[in-house]
Amino acid sequence: MTKNEAIPTVLPVYNRIDLVFERGEGAWLYTNDGRKFLDFASGIAVTGLGHAHPHLVETLQKQAARVWHVSNLFRIDPLERLADRLVANSFAETVFACNSGAEAMEACIKMARRFQWARGQQRRNRIITFEGSFHGRTMATISAAGETRLTEGFAPLLDGFDRVPFGDHDAVRAAITEETAAIMIEPVQGEGGIRPVPKECLQGLRELCDEHDLLLIFDEVQCGMGRTGKLFAHQLSGVTPDIMGSAKGLGGGFPIGACLATARAASGMTTSTHGSTFGGNPLASAVANAVLDVMLEDGFLDRVVERGRYLARKLETLAGTFPGVIAGTRGEGLMLGIKCIAPHLELSAKLRENGLLSVPAADNIVRLLPPMTISEEEIDIAIDMIGESCRAMTT
Repeated sequence: MTKNEAIPTVLPVYNRIDLVFERGEGAWLYTNDGRKFLDFASGIAVTGLGHAHPHLVETLQKQAARVWHVSNLFRIDPLERLADRLVANSFAETVFACNSGAEAMEACIKMARRFQWARGQQRRNRIITFEGSFHGRTMATISAAGETRLTEGFAPLLDGFDRVPFGDHDAVRAAITEETAAIMIEPVQGEGGIRPVPKECLQGLRELCDEHDLLLIFDEVQCGMGRTGKLFAHQLSGVTPDIMGSAKGLGGGFPIGACLATARAASGMTTSTHGSTFGGNPLASAVANAVLDVMLEDGFLDRVVERGRYLARKLETLAGTFPGVIAGTRGEGLMLGIKCIAPHLELSAKLRENGLLSVPAADNIVRLLPPMTISEEEIDIAIDMIGESCRAMTT
């Protein structure tokens, strides 16, 4: 039997851009052919502390020389320290560690269903979700989002999700039945187009959950870990969930995810109800602790807020200068979006030609997700690149 040469050895599920990066430093990436790019993609909000951050590199190297992996059948000191710190700096009372955002959200979904089941409410297994959401690529998470671009060809989808329009509080209330277990939402939609959920909406969801004895689940896989200027995005609104998924920036580029929960919400998750072979192993947990070392330093999150406001002001000025290219901007902290007039991929391509990396999103949005260590000088460089790109699109 001969191998089929018509398909690449790397499964072609990505339309990959022809750039190969061999080195990164801070907010910059360098290709194998000598080009230099300012990274406002951050691996889609992953490398929140930039590339080759000295503290993360040192921590990883030290831990790699000790022990990489042991089974969760044994205690893991770095994991216990990580869980303690996440609990101390959030609403949560317990943490489950895994490998990715999708796994974190799977744990959130299972936990919500198990909570209702464990107290004799077996029929309460449905979760209300929102149009434009993105919760991962597993069968449960694509079923939760329900977007055709995610689900086409993967039927039958998993039952148990009721999707309502984004921002429609009346629709949420109408969707609640005796079978509803929880409501799940991203405080800031990322893939859905950098759409922050208004404070009043999150408060309304909390009130609905309390009124109907439901659990409130926040997906902070993309918008959490300092990205909005708070350690977790929901802290901007003062609204507390029962369960929350985290990943991406949690490991600064090393794969790790986490499901954070109150003791009440996690009460059904007893021994052997869930697990993960690699989740929270010594290497991943050590790196996540190093990320927290930096993010919890005095003034770090304040600087994220300041740099986010600085970038937002500069973008608003550009929107006024190039109204034929930019319809507006939106977002929180260093999670910002440019609403485009022309197809957003055109602006993304121009930005890349001029040395700036960005990420496309729904609703014709170009996402700007710079590392949270970005300097004002680097923001100014990015603004010049964006301006040059807009100018080229108007000629």
